[in-house]
Amino acid sequence: MSECAERIEALVTFLATALVDSPDQVTLLSDEQDDRLNITIQVAEEDTGKIIGRSGRTIKSIRTLARAAAGDSPLLVEVDVRD
Repeated sequence: MSECAERIEALVTFLATALVDSPDQVTLLSDEQDDRLNITIQVAEEDTGKIIGRSGRTIKSIRTLARAAAGDSPLLVEVDVRD
C-alpha cells in the first residue's frame, strides 16, 4: 500500500472514531488497485447514522477530506459506509 493511501486511511480512521460512541468497533476495509483506493467504514449499527449524518452531509465531508488528502497524487479515493 502506498504512503499516500496509508495517510488517507489514518485520516478516515481518525474522523470515524471521533464521530461515534463506540470507537473500538470502527473498522476500515481498504482496497488499492492501480490508481483507485476504496475505503469502506464499518461501525456499530447504532453509530451508522452518526457517520452518514443528516442528508449524508457527514459522509460527504469525510469523502471530501479523504480526496483532499490525496493532494496531487493521481489516486482516486472512494469512501463508503457498510450497513
